[in-house]
Parts: sequence; structure tokens; C-alpha cells
Amino acid sequence: MSAPETVDRALLTAAVVLIVIAGAALLVRIQRGPSMLDRAISLDVCAALIIAGLGAKSAFARDSFYFPVMLVLAVLGFTGSVGIARFIAVRDRPPRRTPDNGNGNGTGTEERPR
Repeated sequence: MSAPETVDRALLTAAVVLIVIAGAALLVRIQRGPSMLDRAISLDVCAALIIAGLGAKSAFARDSFYFPVMLVLAVLGFTGSVGIARFIAVRDRPPRRTPDNGNGNGTGTEERPR
């Protein structure tokens, strides 16, 4: 094996080790996350780690078979993150206040979002 191939294999091995360590830390964050938003972000990072793992496997095998799969996973991860963010934004919206029309009949009480 030549020197560039040895360096290439060492870098790919280091990348896989870092991906596995990040995956273990990610599972801890998903399990211990104090809020739903922490867990949603962790699942988005999980999709990114899967894509990175597929990229490392593709580079290791010198095969471009997984590139379309990586693209589909990236699109699904993005749309899932946007959907979760919109759901959490609607759920955590502060209550609206009713306007006082100036006639003194408005109570100004808080109203729950619909």
C-alpha cells in the first residue's frame, strides 16, 4: 500500500470513529433531553450522522452508489426538521390578548390560541 492510500485509510477510519462517538453522545442526548426541542434537534443530527456514515462508507469503497440515498435522506431530514419546528412554534406561541375597542367593554383578558 502506498503512502497516500495509508493516509486515506487512516483518515477514513478516524472519521468513522468520530461518527460512532457522536452517535453515542446523540443517543444520550435523545434519552436525557430536557425538552422536546432538544430531542427534535438530536433526531436531525442523527439524520446528518447517517448521511456522514454513508459518505464515509462510499469513500472507503470508492463507490458512488450511496449518493442518491444520501440526497434523499438530506431532504427528508430537512423537511422533518421544518415540520417539527413549525409544530413546536405553534404549540409554544404566547396567548393573544383581546383588543380593547375603546368603549370600555373590552376586558383585555388573555385568549388561548386556536
